Amino acid sequence: MRGAIIGDIIGSTYEFRNSVNSKEFELFPYGSTFTDDTVLTIAVYDSLKNNIPLEKSFMKWIEKYPDRGYGGMFFKWILSRKKEPYGSKGNGSAMRVSSVGWLYDTEEEVLRESKRVSEITHNHIEGIETAQAVAMCIYLSRIKKSKEEIREYIESKFKYDLSKSVDEIREGYSRSELAIDTVPESIICFLDSDSFEDSIRNSISLNGDSDTLACITGSISEAYYGLDIELWERAKEYLPEDMMEVLGEN
Repeated sequence: MRGAIIGDIIGSTYEFRNSVNSKEFELFPYGSTFTDDTVLTIAVYDSLKNNIPLEKSFMKWIEKYPDRGYGGMFFKWILSRKKEPYGSKGNGSAMRVSSVGWLYDTEEEVLRESKRVSEITHNHIEGIETAQAVAMCIYLSRIKKSKEEIREYIESKFKYDLSKSVDEIREGYSRSELAIDTVPESIICFLDSDSFEDSIRNSISLNGDSDTLACITGSISEAYYGLDIELWERAKEYLPEDMMEVLGEN
């Protein structure tokens, strides 16, 4: 989950400006910050860890940090009196799901809980399954499955084509906030890497929805490679005390 936050902060300045199409870029340039990806990742974790209803946890953290780039449809959900799912195919459910992959210890639990925390907003099958795929990558990494075993599971279970390299994706990739255009690519950025940092550089180099690509990639890579302590120490400088407290960093 900390890997997701690192990725979000590193990607924060590269989504609409300072665009790159290579792996050579500054990791924490001026203006780096946490976005809605981190806020909602924390909200899901807080809900699961402290047994807070998910909607209540979302609103608690959104009220604390209202101006963090929430998507248009999600923002309407925030403002609505009757909070109902809106059939989203977006990548929001996948970027916030990482704690599920850490907190549950069977395939059945991970699939069930990632569906539950997704469908409060993202009840379209693509919104649910992409979140499940991310959570399962984390879970499989935690139980020491190889990259090839992870690739085979995801391709079989979710029918994603994970055969391309990052270089092949980069050639024709266009920015998209759709989950189906984000999650398989993020998984490949992990699979086609040799370290946590390398996976983050892969994701930013696609010049897409950078904070979310890096958030998802980082969430998986942390589980596989372990937490990059140096990058985490730098990322923590951008986090407020209440987030640090929930993470147990105080």
